Amino acid sequence: MSKRKFSQQVVDGADRAPSRAMLRAVGFETADFDKPQIGVASTWSMVTPCNMHINDLAKHSEHGINSSGGKAVIFNTITISDGISMGTEGMKYSLVSREVIADSIETVVGCQGFDGLVAIGGCDKNMPACVMGMIRLNRPSIFVYGGTILPGCHKNKDVDIVSVFEAVGAHANQAIDDDELTDIECASIPGPGSCGGMYTANTMACAIEALGLSLPNSSAQAATSEDKQKDCEQAGEAVLHLIDEDIRPKDILTKASFENAITVITTLGGSTNAVLHLIAMSKTAGIDISMDDFTRIAQKTPVIADLKPSGKYTMSKLVEIGGITPLLKRLLDAGLLHGDALTVTGKTMAQNLAAVTDYPADQDVILPFDQPIKSTGHLVVCYGNIAPKGAVAKISGKEGLSFTGTARVYNSEEMALNAILDGTIVSGDVIVIRYEGPKGGPGMREMLSPTSAVMGKGLGKDVSLITDGRFSGGTHGFVVGHITPEAYDGGVIAIIEDGDEVTINADTQEVNLNIDPSIISDRLSRWKKPAPRYTNGVLAKYAALVSTASEGATTDQNLSIN
Repeated sequence: MSKRKFSQQVVDGADRAPSRAMLRAVGFETADFDKPQIGVASTWSMVTPCNMHINDLAKHSEHGINSSGGKAVIFNTITISDGISMGTEGMKYSLVSREVIADSIETVVGCQGFDGLVAIGGCDKNMPACVMGMIRLNRPSIFVYGGTILPGCHKNKDVDIVSVFEAVGAHANQAIDDDELTDIECASIPGPGSCGGMYTANTMACAIEALGLSLPNSSAQAATSEDKQKDCEQAGEAVLHLIDEDIRPKDILTKASFENAITVITTLGGSTNAVLHLIAMSKTAGIDISMDDFTRIAQKTPVIADLKPSGKYTMSKLVEIGGITPLLKRLLDAGLLHGDALTVTGKTMAQNLAAVTDYPADQDVILPFDQPIKSTGHLVVCYGNIAPKGAVAKISGKEGLSFTGTARVYNSEEMALNAILDGTIVSGDVIVIRYEGPKGGPGMREMLSPTSAVMGKGLGKDVSLITDGRFSGGTHGFVVGHITPEAYDGGVIAIIEDGDEVTINADTQEVNLNIDPSIISDRLSRWKKPAPRYTNGVLAKYAALVSTASEGATTDQNLSIN
């Protein structure tokens, strides 16, 4: 088989002289036209610290490719910053950016005829986006995580972006003054890298490695470390091996590999966004993964990582003790991992882990299986009359397992945040935030500002929140998101009224509106769909195409030309 299946169509033959002429201008030498061309997708951007270093990492991958007999071509795609846009109208573009990035990677690689791909992601939407692009193209590909940020320090404690969001709530509660809020703001983001807890970026990095699409421990390295630079260079070398062996993403991705990913993010106490993204990635690959797979795996998988946001350690501490490969080895030895799953090394997961040693004996970041933080998984898929098509709760166990309270209903995140900060929300309330779903938002914003304000106000154990939007990986507390059907589609969440009683029960895995079914039916019969908030541009396109949250909120399912 040709190692230049795609690039030969672009540069071989007399009739392709114009193509070669263009490529000579960007640095190709005559000998380069006989080499496999490898695209390096860099998600670099100066809009966020998560990605500000990615171009430097891309150059390390370029060196690895070129030194191994390939010809690397670096190209960029967009990224946005959740941390900056959180709580604003701009956050509606966040999940949308996942689709735009996947589209752009597919577009560039498909157009340019690259024979392989190294994709480097550094924030939580561009990471699944890179993988979705890799899957669509199905050319030899490898994903590299840009790496975690190092923590800041305030009053001798590690701080990160979530510390700032929670400080806003503490400030509103007069627990800290203006000066301390500024001190926390200035200390929390010390340099490049993705948000430092087991938030969505680190969760997805670990999930992608467990899927087999990254080199061992790519998910657990600091953004500014020599290890990360070496990881990028080795990824460049490895993609040439994938071409030699004709190993492509769809050869690696199976039901078993997705189960490995779900298992790993469960043990780590990972983000609810992993449910959304893994389902989206599986749909792109044509593999049947649903929310119920998370429930099935959670029943036999304990949470054993004491990591933020619910725990005490940052990702940098996990890096210090050896990353996730010792965890993978423990899971394999316990029979919780599919060891025969293929990976981008060309070897199986079990072969990759054969020589891995365990964590140091004196560490308490990753606990033994017989001393778990929670004996079953923290990601609880709920149904019930509010969510007949499913919803996702993140229950660490510290909040309790059930909550019944009085609904306080808001038709946007901003309205709810104001009510939390001004003291309207009190103990015993269930905050209902609706019309924030994939279609209704549109864009399914993350509710980090309201949930952090709740924690900062000291109401974390006294208030719960439900939404058809989603949550940041930094969210903790008694919260349920991804409620499906969403309000814009006429789901029951659309007809909840102030003063209604709502129950969330993690044991029975239900979220229910405690009123007579006839009243629910009557209210639904009188409900009218609101006008769309956007009628042109990318948000309108997204709302018109997007699937439900329970199906991954993707835009390329079941498309057809009428």
